[in-house]
Amino acid sequence: MFNALPNINFKDSKNFFLIAGPCAIEGEQMAMDIAGKIVEITNELEIPYIFKGSFKKANRSRLDSFTGIGDEKALSILKKVGETYNIPTITDIHIPEDAALAAKYVDALQIPAFLFRQTDLLVAAANTGKVVSIKKGQFAGPEAMSFAVDKVRESGNDNVWITERGTTFGYQDLVVDFRSIPVMKSYAPVIMDVTHSLQQPNQTSGVTGGKPELISTIAKAAIATGADGLFIETHPDPSVAKSDGANMLQLDGLKPLLEQLLRVRQAVI
Repeated sequence: MFNALPNINFKDSKNFFLIAGPCAIEGEQMAMDIAGKIVEITNELEIPYIFKGSFKKANRSRLDSFTGIGDEKALSILKKVGETYNIPTITDIHIPEDAALAAKYVDALQIPAFLFRQTDLLVAAANTGKVVSIKKGQFAGPEAMSFAVDKVRESGNDNVWITERGTTFGYQDLVVDFRSIPVMKSYAPVIMDVTHSLQQPNQTSGVTGGKPELISTIAKAAIATGADGLFIETHPDPSVAKSDGANMLQLDGLKPLLEQLLRVRQAVI
């Protein structure tokens, strides 16, 4: 049912898998450096790894926010990362036309949380035959995700995952209801988007804030409640990242975090 990617085996409960990388592709050297470091870490820890980077950012608060370096340029970098390190790659899409374009370069397509109800987008993603990872809307309960999953499966694609990314709390915060993980696991494999769940959106500056000091807390809770995978955006220096730096994990902190999470995993399986 969940054949998905060749390096991800959902029947093997010994480990979780990791989706990680920068929020957005800022340039080739940056992407290669981040991927290379994470490959080194995940190979040592035997954690299946998927490189993530957005080829463009469509959901920005301000018109002057960074949106990308050019669609095909960024997608070509994603493809090079995958081929260089022999790892799968994932990027997010925002309109149906993005699906076929991105599918030429990456192994999996991510549906942004704000767009999880967009039928045309889900069907277009499904029709590529790629893995489709659907983020749960910040405004939706976990039960709503069954219908999004059905749209992909009924379009002929069983390779579908769900990503939890928190629920809107007031105007400028998110909370994670960890009850959603076992609920959504009854529909499809579940990934915990650790860093986006710690965003503080809708700031008066027009730049999203965050609470990266709680990354370990959210990640440990996700593993303890049965998440199949973790999604963590990371950067060598989040303070200069062009997108979502406020909630990113500094790259140097990834290995000790994963080592801690492996101990949690072993304690609960």
